Amino acid sequence: MKWMCSLSLAVSLALQPALAEVRFGPHPLTPEARDAYVTDLLGQMTLDEKIGQLRLISVGPDNPKEAIRDMIQKGQVGAIFNTVTRPDIRAMQDQVMALSRLKIPLFFAFDVVHGQRTIFPIPLGLAASWDVDAVKQVGQISAREAADDGLNMTWAPMVDVSREPRWGRVSEGFGEDTWLTSVMGRTMVEAMQGKSPADRYAVMTSVKHFAAYGAVEGGKEYNSVDMSPQRLFQDYLPPYKAALDAGSGGVMVALNALNGVPAAADSWLLKEVLRKDWKFTGITISDHGAIKELIKHGVAKDPRDAVRIALQSGVNMSMSDEYYSQYLPDLVKRGVVSQADLDDAVRHVLNVKYEMGLFNDPWNHLGAQESDPADTNAESRLHREAARDVARKSMVLLKNHQGTLPLQKHGTIALIGPLADSQRDIMGSWSAAGRADQAVTLLQGMKNAIAGKATLLYAKGANVTDHKGIQDFLNLYEQAVSVDARTPQQMLDEAVATAQKADVVVLAIGEAQGMAHEASSRSDITVPASQQALLKALKATGKPLVVVLMNGRPLALVQEDRQADALLESWFSGTEGGNAIADVLFGDYNPSGKLPMSFPREVGQVPVYYNHLPTGRPYNPEKPNKYTSHYFDTANGPLYPFGYGLSYTTFSVSPVILSSPTMSRGDTLRASVTVTNTGERDGATVVQLYLQDPVASLSRPVRELKGFQRVMLKKGEAKTVSFPIDVSALTFWNARLQQVAEPGEFNVFIGLDSVRTQQASFSFR
Repeated sequence: MKWMCSLSLAVSLALQPALAEVRFGPHPLTPEARDAYVTDLLGQMTLDEKIGQLRLISVGPDNPKEAIRDMIQKGQVGAIFNTVTRPDIRAMQDQVMALSRLKIPLFFAFDVVHGQRTIFPIPLGLAASWDVDAVKQVGQISAREAADDGLNMTWAPMVDVSREPRWGRVSEGFGEDTWLTSVMGRTMVEAMQGKSPADRYAVMTSVKHFAAYGAVEGGKEYNSVDMSPQRLFQDYLPPYKAALDAGSGGVMVALNALNGVPAAADSWLLKEVLRKDWKFTGITISDHGAIKELIKHGVAKDPRDAVRIALQSGVNMSMSDEYYSQYLPDLVKRGVVSQADLDDAVRHVLNVKYEMGLFNDPWNHLGAQESDPADTNAESRLHREAARDVARKSMVLLKNHQGTLPLQKHGTIALIGPLADSQRDIMGSWSAAGRADQAVTLLQGMKNAIAGKATLLYAKGANVTDHKGIQDFLNLYEQAVSVDARTPQQMLDEAVATAQKADVVVLAIGEAQGMAHEASSRSDITVPASQQALLKALKATGKPLVVVLMNGRPLALVQEDRQADALLESWFSGTEGGNAIADVLFGDYNPSGKLPMSFPREVGQVPVYYNHLPTGRPYNPEKPNKYTSHYFDTANGPLYPFGYGLSYTTFSVSPVILSSPTMSRGDTLRASVTVTNTGERDGATVVQLYLQDPVASLSRPVRELKGFQRVMLKKGEAKTVSFPIDVSALTFWNARLQQVAEPGEFNVFIGLDSVRTQQASFSFR
């Protein structure tokens, strides 16, 4: 937006010293100093200026430059999102300083979900690494790149626990488990905010979507959620709490209704739980257009009613709708909305601006104008080495029949598939300011890996889908999928001919990135029919067949599992995805990822998740009985369980040793196993601790993750891995919504996934 640069650097620099003497820094970044400063500022603000601070607007066709300039002059905008270059951000901040009466800085936000310019694996892939250090690195680099673009806040992390693979937004989250999601969310907040969101290369996080958005009925986007209070507090709320305890300054309020109340109208959720119980002092921001949607939800009769309900329920800032600015002035003047409620919302907005350091320096994340990059998209701004390393750690080896992988770097290899050479798809959804032309495809990555050593042949083989309606849907707002001009049969014939010339076939199939995104719920979670036909034809050639999956959700892969000799889950692996996948395929990196979600056999099993409650008639596959809880028309249980993932080596786990057979409330018990690399390669694995409370005042899950450790072992090496267990690992919310740890026997399970474990027991008293 070159128009934004109309204010010269000279004007900007001339303003800064004068403003610093009057209003701006240095101010101590303490709660006491903040509160005094904000109280004084509130006393100087007009009604319109206060309401203006509650407006979060998106730059675009709905807000042309003249309108933004006018709003800034009148103090009618508090923050901006979807602007991601320093010159544009600097120009808007300059306009605030030159045109507005009180010169309250804007903050700038964007969806930096798994990278800003360097794109890392999607969050579901990050969770599959089970590597806290890797996720910390992703958060730090993402924040650095975002802050270097002038941003102050990110709409991340998403910590919605989801057991619903039909929901497209599982790609943005950390999977089905409360513990794993809490750890990953907390790590991301700490990494992105650093010691302070005011630091030059840190950004404030806004954890989302509060609350329980991952449990939408049927996996259908924007749908309602209905669940017991016990399940809400036990399974779905802890990751938000963990992220807020880590210091997240923002909370994005969800679009869904929870137990009949839309989140943007839920004063119990936003005031009782968030503010009163959890002591949250940051900002709440509606999701896009949520306040308007209260009318269609059926809890507000008109726009005025929607505004009243949202503000009084605790929504501080309105994202991308004009209702606050249109209707709040009259509501406050008539006393329908109190001045106190308005001031409370404005105070939270000003508080986070203070904490971002904007009242010390409105240009906090911009640096000097002469430091702006000559090329915003310069290669030098990327962090490719880190992206490649993290992407390798995120990959999960699902099958490896008779050691098909790793591939040898000689002979002739055929690479086939609609996703094999797609720069856009390998980055995944919510790829921020990442550029597709800087992404490495699998085709390029394999070429790099075998240059001068082997022959690589390529054929597309099929479209991602031949379904015209789905093609049109995915291309509704952008050219998200390309449709080959050839007939499906012509592409298939070319693929088979290519495979017949090769010693081994690598097939890249799965989903286009737009199929695993917001508003991309699927009722059928199999690989699309066009790609299944390609798989079948290639299997018929008799060549060894390696399937590389690219997808943003668990898929039903029964056919792929039967037909592939090896199966590698690569997710959407980011800017360096092609190189990272090639590293794993050729054995330059030994895969160690583990699944953060269970993979069902078919959609009819959904939801299928490991930590389900027991039933009075459990199914035993070794002794099947008709009158037990199971499906009679399919194998029961997931195809690949939570925590599952293979390696190019093998590991053994010893029986569990407990430090004591009993534990009291003030004690810490230790559970230990010895893990041995019994194979022929060095490799890493993830050792997982699960607990079970088999007899309690209400049914408790069959097992729950309570700890994990990533362990690197050389060939033949053994290592003892210990986990501490204290009373916090035993607590749950009982029928009266009290957090309790009840005396009794507890089972301990330790293993390399949620199914194959060693077991011991202890008594808690």
